[in-house]
Amino acid sequence: MELGSILQTTTLISAFLSVVLVILQQRGASLGAGFGGSGELYTTRRGLDKSLFNATVVCALIFVLSILGLLLIPS
Repeated sequence: MELGSILQTTTLISAFLSVVLVILQQRGASLGAGFGGSGELYTTRRGLDKSLFNATVVCALIFVLSILGLLLIPS
């Protein structure tokens, strides 16, 4: 398998996983919460919420690095 196709596959998988993980992080956010009317000033992430957040950050980093890899390899 060629490096370019591996990076393309990694990019697609990480993009899909990032979207899924961001959707999973929505905690009952209604329309009012989107405009700052949720009433929550600051909450700490614990348990599954923290794990989802960390997984989202890792997937986003993999996505960005795979895009940079695709830009840097010669075609």
